[in-house]
Amino acid sequence: MQSFDSDGVQIAYIDVPPKEGASGGSGDPILLIHGFASNHAVNWVNTLWVRTLTEAGYRVIAHDNRGHGQSEKLYDPASYTSDQMAGDAVRLLRHLGIERADVMGYSMGARIAAHMALDYPAEVRSLLIGGLGFNLVDGRGLPQGIAEALEAPAGAPAPNPTAASFRTFAEQTKSDLRALAACIRASRQTLSRAELSAIETPTLVSVGTLDTVAGSGPELAKLLPNARALDLPNRDHSTAVGDRLHRKGVLEFLEQRP
Repeated sequence: MQSFDSDGVQIAYIDVPPKEGASGGSGDPILLIHGFASNHAVNWVNTLWVRTLTEAGYRVIAHDNRGHGQSEKLYDPASYTSDQMAGDAVRLLRHLGIERADVMGYSMGARIAAHMALDYPAEVRSLLIGGLGFNLVDGRGLPQGIAEALEAPAGAPAPNPTAASFRTFAEQTKSDLRALAACIRASRQTLSRAELSAIETPTLVSVGTLDTVAGSGPELAKLLPNARALDLPNRDHSTAVGDRLHRKGVLEFLEQRP
């Protein structure tokens, strides 16, 4: 991986060119932003997104969010607002000399991507929101106790099953648990209906029909001026990200967007 300085924070990233001879994407750049407790490899490489997009002719950029993967670990919750993390993404594009890109995020990454589209609209060609629906507005979804579960001694019981699953996932990805605890305490800013109505970027909202974390994808899409929803049948928050219909729907959306 490569890395760059994002306003004093070291951010690790990959920059993968389109496959030789690929057609369709014409080398257009797409930025991928992963979810909480994940990293670029788990969220985008292992789920075949990088291969799918480069084979379709796109230049794929994916980074590890601050506090995740190979990027710098910070332990103050004030360092993890969605605005700051959107700033990392924008500075990465500028570091690479990319003026405008399609931006796809999953779960926390989708929240970051939405803030990016709101604050830096000229740099976001299209917005692909995955694993996040109406909870971007009402703030519900993940229960309390995740930070406490991450900070607890090994083997200590978690306050609820969701918190326990995030602790297990974070351990599987060999994450810095203390950095993730700081992140979850600060990275869940919502957007108001008025803010969503200001995002005119072409948008696709993709949510699994069994996802109990994201909230309704169609309800979120209704609040965005230029959005449509893609339901992923029989997929939950974990299984929707790499779903075949998800990849197919995104490729079709990218082919049709201006």
